Amino acid sequence: MLQKVVDTLLSVPPAIALLIIAILVFGEAALFFGFVLPGETAVVYGGVLADAGKVSVLLVLGVVFVAAVIGDSVGFEVGRVLGPRLVRAPILRNHPERIEQAQAYLRRRGGRAVVMGRFTAFLRAVMPGLAGASRMRYRRFLVFNVIGGVMWGSACVLLGYFAAHSIGTITHALGVTSGVIVAVIAIGVAWAWHRRTRDV
Repeated sequence: MLQKVVDTLLSVPPAIALLIIAILVFGEAALFFGFVLPGETAVVYGGVLADAGKVSVLLVLGVVFVAAVIGDSVGFEVGRVLGPRLVRAPILRNHPERIEQAQAYLRRRGGRAVVMGRFTAFLRAVMPGLAGASRMRYRRFLVFNVIGGVMWGSACVLLGYFAAHSIGTITHALGVTSGVIVAVIAIGVAWAWHRRTRDV
């Protein structure tokens, strides 16, 4: 499915490609698309489109920033309204351990977890909703959401733009990087839990 999206982005008119990118980035957190189609690959290919001269790189960056911030804000609102019921939603209840790790990371790191979560597909999909469910103040969430969106969007778009001819290597590296970040978070959560239980 992901390859079909990539092929579509490279074959359709630029305006349609930008719309697809915006929908995927928005839908990652707002509609939990991230469980099926990680938006970062589409964003990288947006940079490739810019490198090919089909669209302005600034326009791609703008579309990604806006879609990321609005999508995460919708995800935050979904979490705020649904509260604890969110983790029992059909799409999330199959990942109880990962959800618990994400919640523990959010409790410990707060806003920084929102920023770091942007760089991992799973966390990118669930962190906004979990932040809303935890009753984090929206203004605080928005600040870190914007920071994370700008950092992540710039990194992915510019990767595609400056290294378009090595795009297969780049998308593979993004997947590896996301896996490393998840592993680091899991180790940190386990270490914090160990310290807590030892001190009790």
